[in-house]
Amino acid sequence: MTTPACDSIDADGTAGTAGPVRAEVPPGAPEALRPHAEDAFAEELKVLAAADDRPRPARWKLSPWAVATYLLGGTLPDGTVITPKYVGPRRIVEVAVTTLATDRALLLLGVPGTAKTWVSEHLAAAVSGDSTLLVQGTAGTPEEAIRYGWNYAQLLAHGPSREALVPSPVMRAMAEGMTARVEELTRIPADVQDTLITILSEKTLPIPELGQECQAVSGFNLIATANDRDRGVNDLSSALRRRFNTVVLPLPATPEAEVDIVSRRVEQLGRSLDLPGGADAVGEIRRVVTVFRELRSGVTEDGRTKLKSPSGTLSTAEAISVVTGGLALASHFGDGVLRSGDVAAGILGAVVRDPAADRVVWQEYLETVVRERDGWKDFYRACREVTA
Repeated sequence: MTTPACDSIDADGTAGTAGPVRAEVPPGAPEALRPHAEDAFAEELKVLAAADDRPRPARWKLSPWAVATYLLGGTLPDGTVITPKYVGPRRIVEVAVTTLATDRALLLLGVPGTAKTWVSEHLAAAVSGDSTLLVQGTAGTPEEAIRYGWNYAQLLAHGPSREALVPSPVMRAMAEGMTARVEELTRIPADVQDTLITILSEKTLPIPELGQECQAVSGFNLIATANDRDRGVNDLSSALRRRFNTVVLPLPATPEAEVDIVSRRVEQLGRSLDLPGGADAVGEIRRVVTVFRELRSGVTEDGRTKLKSPSGTLSTAEAISVVTGGLALASHFGDGVLRSGDVAAGILGAVVRDPAADRVVWQEYLETVVRERDGWKDFYRACREVTA
């Protein structure tokens, strides 16, 4: 089997010059609603790269120390403040970054809403400067999405050739020494998952139709995310799981940490959507987080009252969505100040996923906890109104 020069593959599948392919943004084009991490935090990455004097693995944009600083935040010697992208145990981030510096792939595991995708994107942005080499896992993800496909017009006209081959994001990452991402790995059918085994163990992607192979160059690695709470989960084979170093992302350990996470993300989303934010929202954010944490854990904050838990996950990500929706209501149909009535409907939608069982859980919580809690009368009335 011959090995072609696989250092670079153009978007159409032909050999080309080294470097990732990114869509060019025309001057004066509208700003993206949700910029990629490497674009949204380009200035921080630039400052970190300039201040970073530590050893960098091959083709990494930053050293492992700088990558961890980018994710966790910190202050550089010149006084530049790097904002935290992930609020959680430092050791988890250090293990994840260190894994990417080895020959083992990284699996970010956790219940829905624990920032797996967020961490994956920012890791790829900091390591490779490009977070877009992405395979989105679904029940219908085909093998071609991980390996390669074909330009059928070229294939029919000229037969199998390098010109007819269409590389997957994983193949491009191998060729360029970049970081590829696979989202929701356990949603992908098991036989398709296992196409990663040779890629991760041999660092080679066979192309039997051409009698060739694509060998990964230094700098290549892969980040996958997965959870075991949703329906449609396909467990990883033992052979594939051994190719990953698994890092479990936990739910926020304390209410303060979760309030901080929600506040930061709501502020970022609010800026992109031109919504109001600030200190006026903190009280309602804390209330939403309290409700979610109590129902999630099945006990009130003081530990005195046992609660039934609904069928949903009530994740931090859902809390962010509820508060962002509430801010939109306050902005467009109120005076811009977030109040209980603005978040009540969003909380109801997050809690009541099963119309029968979850509604009973929610009503019991309202009557036994919310109704009796000091300072929550307005919240109780707003929730009763939307529940009715």
